[in-house]
Amino acid sequence: MSVLTPRRRWKGSSKPQRTELYLRWSLYFIPLILLPMIVLAIAAPTGREDTRGSAQVCVVVGLATTLLTLRALRTSLDHYLNRPTDHLRRLLTLGVVTIAGSWAVLLLGPADGGPDSPGAPPFTVVVVSLLLAAAFCPVSVGLPVRRACLTGVTAQLLVAPAALLAGLDGATTAGLLVGNLIALTFIGSSCRSFAWLQSVVWELDAAREAQSRLAVAEERLRFSRDLHDVMGRNLTTIALKSELAAQLARRGRPEAADQMAEVQRIAQESQREVRDVVRGYRTADLHAEAIGARAVLRAADVACEIDLGEEPHELPLPVQSVLGWVIREATTNTLRHSEAAHCSIRLRREDGRVVLELENDGVPAVPIPSQGSGTGLHGLRERLAAHDGELTLPEAGPGRFRVLASVPLRPPSATAPLPSGRRPR
Repeated sequence: MSVLTPRRRWKGSSKPQRTELYLRWSLYFIPLILLPMIVLAIAAPTGREDTRGSAQVCVVVGLATTLLTLRALRTSLDHYLNRPTDHLRRLLTLGVVTIAGSWAVLLLGPADGGPDSPGAPPFTVVVVSLLLAAAFCPVSVGLPVRRACLTGVTAQLLVAPAALLAGLDGATTAGLLVGNLIALTFIGSSCRSFAWLQSVVWELDAAREAQSRLAVAEERLRFSRDLHDVMGRNLTTIALKSELAAQLARRGRPEAADQMAEVQRIAQESQREVRDVVRGYRTADLHAEAIGARAVLRAADVACEIDLGEEPHELPLPVQSVLGWVIREATTNTLRHSEAAHCSIRLRREDGRVVLELENDGVPAVPIPSQGSGTGLHGLRERLAAHDGELTLPEAGPGRFRVLASVPLRPPSATAPLPSGRRPR
């Protein structure tokens, strides 16, 4: 069971988790090779017989540094990935042990330790370089770049006196410092690149999830907006014609049946439009919406004047669609919230833009309480904004209400998405 558990965990993990596991072990490999390299350095022939004590010190210090480096590297990477951790405490512990261990390796080398001692064995210099390089891995990941560089230089300066006391001359010590700084630069940049790569992987995964949630939210908004725009006018028309049919029926007029047949037709059309909304293919035709608006307004005893100028079918399909929604919503608002007797719908071009103007004379002296929250106008602004358009409500004079919708004309090759989120087929 224990043998299958890692395999199951690997198969059950996401791609970012697998990437992090791979990058973590790539980072862990750097300090893990410290001990084999120390053994190789100790095994190299030195021509001296007093290196046993130095070898023992190197192995002990190397083992301790490796373990502390692995712990600090794990917490430093967690900190880099914005996870709660105590990386500073572990980095401090690692730094103290590494500096103290480097002094011990350099000064506790020769077996006799007398004044005539030839100094530390040559392999101790290699071991110290390896210790500093390994310890710098978590430092480069867990600290900002400037602080990490300052920490690396400080560590070199703290080890330099031990090298001089161990019998190394000034030139050798300077060469050791320069070589160590070059090694720290390479190792630090490599470790930080690994951490940065993992951070980018998680950010991309978070962006993908956010994009998925945004797509769901946009689809919900689209459905809500389209349903409001589609059913708003239709339900208003049904209510209006039903009331008219009821009045005609009370008078015994045969036209009542015609009005109810019209109600039935509108209800069936509403069913079809709702299905289109659900499928996401619902669009509004500018000319059809204008003709429909005039018919509905005339049924409510509102005179409607339409001037679409040139043939509206020559306009790009996305422009026709979004302006058709404006006509539909404005007509619904006229029937619901005004006492209009006259309404006008005009379309014109101005400076590369199409401007739709809708005006009525039905602003009541006492405002009619609204039962909504401005969902329709807000939805229109969203539709127009998707095409770089805008919706304004300029002053139109006493008792009058005006709506201006402006949309830029796009080249015929433009493929701006329709308000429903689909492209024209």
